[in-house]
Amino acid sequence: MNKFDQNRTPLFDALKEYVNRDTLPFHVPGHKKGVGIDNEFKNFMGENPFKIDVTVFKLVDSLHHPTGPIKEAQELAADAYGADASFFSIHGTSGAIQAMIMSVVSDGDKIIVPRNVHKSVTAGIILSGATPVFMQPELDKKLGIAHGVTPSTVKETLDSNPDAKAVLLINPTYYGVSTDIKKIADIVHEYNIPLIVDEAHGPHLAFSDKLPMSAIEAGADICAQSTHKIIGSLTQGSLLHVKGNLVSPKKVQQRLNLLQTTSPSYILMASLDCARRQIALDGKKLLDQAIKLCDYTREEINKIPGFYCFGKEVLGKDGSYAFDSTKLTISCRELGITGYELDTILADKYHIQMELSDFYNVLAVGSFGDTKEGMDKLLNALKEISREFIGKRPATPDFLDIPSIPKKILEPREAFNAKKEDTLLEESEGKISGEFLLAYPPGIPLLCPGEKITKEIIDYVDDLKRANLYVQGTEDSTVTYIKTVI
Repeated sequence: MNKFDQNRTPLFDALKEYVNRDTLPFHVPGHKKGVGIDNEFKNFMGENPFKIDVTVFKLVDSLHHPTGPIKEAQELAADAYGADASFFSIHGTSGAIQAMIMSVVSDGDKIIVPRNVHKSVTAGIILSGATPVFMQPELDKKLGIAHGVTPSTVKETLDSNPDAKAVLLINPTYYGVSTDIKKIADIVHEYNIPLIVDEAHGPHLAFSDKLPMSAIEAGADICAQSTHKIIGSLTQGSLLHVKGNLVSPKKVQQRLNLLQTTSPSYILMASLDCARRQIALDGKKLLDQAIKLCDYTREEINKIPGFYCFGKEVLGKDGSYAFDSTKLTISCRELGITGYELDTILADKYHIQMELSDFYNVLAVGSFGDTKEGMDKLLNALKEISREFIGKRPATPDFLDIPSIPKKILEPREAFNAKKEDTLLEESEGKISGEFLLAYPPGIPLLCPGEKITKEIIDYVDDLKRANLYVQGTEDSTVTYIKTVI
């Protein structure tokens, strides 16, 4: 039950008041409420966005030192999500994740993370100077994707690293699969350290009992959410939530101030204010509609020869405890085409743009912005593609087992800042990697900066290339050379 009136939008209201006052602007930005903006751009956008594109002053408050409507808007967000404190990030979830990591670890501290983390996590580790301890997530060879890490993996890693200062988890994965986050939170708290969560793909979870449990509900101490990904804020708008006494909200504010611009976009912040109102008041109804539409689409996809869209049948496997059914992962491996090819066909021929593609799949992200007409257009395109390719090519084989995590010689920050040279991959055995090397599928790093290159990894890359699987991440797009530390 909310303590505050979730109908309120204090920041958006303050911006409208500024406009209604017909204020004469002698402040930046220099377009002065759109008067000085390029005409073609203004005609396309309309005038209102420029009227609320303002800078820091008393009426509209300061993101770095909020005392007025931004403070109130963040308090409403905390109330809606059940957090003790919430913060706006206009640096996206990447910036929120970096601030989250820097709030719990510093130079030399150990942080336990899954191997399949987003690059913003690695950036946060480099910025903080922390020492990562990697956990291997569970891999699904049929789907060609990584799921979550299991509670037992977390427990074993903590037992081996009792001096760790924090554990980071992904909840849910990009593909909508969650691990047993509540059980993991209980395990982590036995060590009296915080569980921090990359919940980029879960800003909607708290508002439907048909979806996986949200991080804050499960007992996480801090989590970052891409409000712009699923619910209605503009791109770059994200939220960072804190709960409990293991993470200091004041420290989080300091870290955000260090990372975020001193000229934040009030348009983005207003969209966060309004997106919170929408999900708090109407989230259950809107999400029910979205889930129903996605369930219909999943069922119809699975009737099309050569395509497969997984659902709750994936649960019960290691690392697969709950599933967000608004995610539609469409496997095309039985047609013998890659997800990259399917993505291109859908975009170029049918003008349907998917969220991502990998070697086996394309991903459609469902939300309450979808319509049945749109889903039927996707289904009709898939039916045509099925007729074109069915039986023409052999099915794509399972991906190869990836090598074990190599030995870390340098911390990521040391390797990132070190002098490097180009080395032929085939001649790099024993050297220290100065960059990432990733295998697709399942999208997990074979090498991170600072790790020792092994013959096993070199041979594996050769096997991937022969199997026409993808390997990337190095500056050299052909992965013939790799940056190594001098």
